[in-house]
Amino acid sequence: MTPIRLSLDKYEQQLAEKIHHLRQKTRAFQAPDAQIFRSKPAHYRTRAEFRIWHDQDDLYHLMFDQKTKKLIRIDYFMAGSMLINALMSELLDVIRLEPILRTKLFQIDYLTTQNNQALISLIYHRPLYDPWYNYAVNLRNTLRDRGYNIQLIGRAKKSKICLNCDYVDEYIPIAGRMLIYRQIENSFTQPNFDINIHMLEWALAATKDANGDLLELYCGNGNFSLAMAHNFNGVLATEIDKLSVQAAQHNIAANHVSNVKVVRMSTEEFTQAMQGERKFIRLKNINLQQYRFETIFVNPPRRGLDNRTIGMVQTYPRIVYISCNLESLCQNLIILSKTHTIEKLALFDQFPYTPHIECGVLLVRKMTAV
Repeated sequence: MTPIRLSLDKYEQQLAEKIHHLRQKTRAFQAPDAQIFRSKPAHYRTRAEFRIWHDQDDLYHLMFDQKTKKLIRIDYFMAGSMLINALMSELLDVIRLEPILRTKLFQIDYLTTQNNQALISLIYHRPLYDPWYNYAVNLRNTLRDRGYNIQLIGRAKKSKICLNCDYVDEYIPIAGRMLIYRQIENSFTQPNFDINIHMLEWALAATKDANGDLLELYCGNGNFSLAMAHNFNGVLATEIDKLSVQAAQHNIAANHVSNVKVVRMSTEEFTQAMQGERKFIRLKNINLQQYRFETIFVNPPRRGLDNRTIGMVQTYPRIVYISCNLESLCQNLIILSKTHTIEKLALFDQFPYTPHIECGVLLVRKMTAV
């Protein structure tokens, strides 16, 4: 197996290709020129997942080559944060010496922050018994003695052993404010710290003159909700993932934000509630009639918005749409552009050296659509 390498000199070329592709795909919707937000060309990812390859008493980090589907040994991960790279080496140096930690170790996940916190998950294809816990404590303490601020988790089928806590707290500077975000293991977080700041500040600027209240779908841990909250009288956000909702509730309290409420509901369920088709116990303490939603914010999964949700989204004067899939975004824009005009377009290079394009779109209702 040969180490994987990312070529820094290819960054400008791949970014130019993305800009061209975005321009071609959005031309039919009379979109304005896109604002371009560049990534750092190296050490931009705050999280990473690696398979583990065993070679007798030795072991290595692995990734899959997306083109050849072959396994590639990773000794240095240029995309990963400096902390991930440091921990990759030091962690395996200790695990190699302990058969109880090494045996049937299948995967290692890293989640890091800009203030040098790290959460490491060791995933096994075997049950984790008491001896594992004691050796894991020694592993964690050894790394802490070396100056690393880490939390350690062991996972196996139907089991999770948390040595202390299963989260890290990230601090993000947004437009002169410092926001704290709890990031829980095994739940979604934005992987590119600097690009996340660009997305938050772009969304904040796009809604600075907004009126009324904000409705947000797919809010995750409140990443956008908290940053945008002071542009609106109130924010009501929905999210289906339980861990993300827990993190969002914590983040609301930790940042002393009083005008944001999060409800655990799918987009489909919330659409039914807004259209008066169903009543939900989860909304018993929320009076939907008191909100005056004039802006809706959506950050859907790769599949984009389903047709029914698009119909609901079209009823709002302003739509802010963050997309991780240009193809599904353009499919949605075929419908949305019938009632709304694209006023702002942005490209966020969240995933350098890949074909993935992250976009931001601000749509405003056409006067003829009122």
